[in-house]
Parts: sequence; structure tokens; C-alpha cells
Amino acid sequence: MLDFSLNSNAVKMLTGLVLGTIVMYSIIYGSWALLCLLIFLLIVGSREYVKILNHKGFYPSLKVIYFTEIILATVVFLKRFDLVGITLTVCAMCSFMWVLFVGRQPYIANVATTLFGMVYCGWFPLHLIFLRDLSCDKYDSGFGFVVMMFTAILMTDVGCYYVGKKWGKHKLAPVVSPNKTIEGSVGGVIAAIIGACLVGLYIDKLLFIPIKWYIPICIGLISTTFAQIGDLCESLLKRDAGVKDSGTSLPGHGGFLDRTDSFILTIPVMYYFCKCFIFHTEWIATFTNYVKGLF
Repeated sequence: MLDFSLNSNAVKMLTGLVLGTIVMYSIIYGSWALLCLLIFLLIVGSREYVKILNHKGFYPSLKVIYFTEIILATVVFLKRFDLVGITLTVCAMCSFMWVLFVGRQPYIANVATTLFGMVYCGWFPLHLIFLRDLSCDKYDSGFGFVVMMFTAILMTDVGCYYVGKKWGKHKLAPVVSPNKTIEGSVGGVIAAIIGACLVGLYIDKLLFIPIKWYIPICIGLISTTFAQIGDLCESLLKRDAGVKDSGTSLPGHGGFLDRTDSFILTIPVMYYFCKCFIFHTEWIATFTNYVKGLF
């Protein structure tokens, strides 16, 4: 009888391929496809986040987090950036009222972790829509920069793993993640910059969209830095709660939060970098002229 079972590495690669294909299609298509993908990831990620906190003895309100994410997703999709403040304000009040009426200990921790969950699992990832929809006279969308960022993050994982496995000796954060090394981290930085530069070269030479040489380097460096920080932050949550993985939804990868932790902090940072320094640079000229005027 034939054995169709796959080893752990094959399962991990197959899962990554399927997930990567879905994500890339959603990013290419944008609009509703990207929104639906993010809503799904937010729902699953938030549930895993709450389960992690439950192991610590904290009980953030998943209902309040879901409510906040739905409102934020709607605001972001409609490009009503002006409504973000009132949304977060109202939802923060809801978290306090939930603790007030439910009355479950520990009160302060439950409110704090609810607030943190709505930002960490909701507001940060939703910046991907803002980044994808950026536009100016030179670039009609932020799609190329999203691909550049994703490539840099994936290459970070590859570089960190292989360089760390072969040459890693000095621990990067032994208390939070004992397996990560400084050598692996450096390898991830180099791999990320190379990956971003290759995407930038493709955009410039094959798609004939001019892009300055230093932009892919900056994007690669920013992406790998915050990808590694985001990975360590999620490891910190799991270690403090005493759990190994955020879930078992993705065969070979653990939970969705384990797979997306590198993106959560990187996406908003990349959005603000692209918005301020690539797509809308008028403020730089204004600031420069102002400084010149002082002298």
C-alpha cells in the first residue's frame, strides 16, 4: 500500500505555499479580497491572543476586541482615517464597561489586555490596506512596496534560520527566545536587503517604474528590523504565559499569530515610512525651507 504521508518539513512548506498564494492573490487584487483576508486573520489571531492570555490568568474580552476590529476594518476600508480616533476612544470605553458589568478579576489586567489586543491584533495589521492603497503621481499604488516588504520579511526568516543554524553562537535574547542568535539576526538582515533589492530591480528594470537605489535598502532594513522585533515580542507573550505556540491552525507552523508575528509591527512602520518619504514628500521640502529660513 502506498504511503502518502509527508514529513514535517514537507507539511510546513506545503502550508506556507498555500497560505502564501492566498495572501499574494489578495494583495494583488486588493479591495474586498484584501479586506476579507485581513478580517479572517484578525478574527483567528485575536482568538489565539486571548487564549495565550488565558494561560496567564488574564481574561481580555474577545467580544470587545472583535467589535473594535469590525469597526476599524470598516473605517479603514472606507478610508476614513479621521474616524480612527473616535473609534478607538469608544471601544476603549467599552472595554472598561465590560469589566464593570462582567466583574471578573483581575480587573486592571483584563482592561489593559483588551486594549492591547484591539491595537496589536486589529489596528496594526489593518495598516496593510492603507499601504496597498497609497498612490501619487509617480506610483499608482503601494503594491510594489508591499511585495518588497513581504519579500524582505520572508528572506529574514530564511537568513536567520540558516545562518543561525550554521554559525550561530551568541544568543540574541536568551530569556525570550533561546534559539535566536546574533549571527542569525545579521544573516536575516543581509538576506532581507538582498530580497528587497531584487524586487526593486525587477520593478525598475522590467516594469519600467523608476525607483531610487536606496529605497529597497531602506525597506529591507526597516522590514527585517521590525520583523525580528515583532517575532521577539510575540515570543515574549508566549513565554510569559507559558505556552509554546499560539495555536495549531497551521500544520507545521503553529498558529496564525506565530506565522504573522513578524508582520504585525512591520506593516504600520512601513506604511508611515512609505507615506512620508516615498509617496508624499512635500513636508520634507517645507521643513527644509523652514530650517533654511532660520539661518
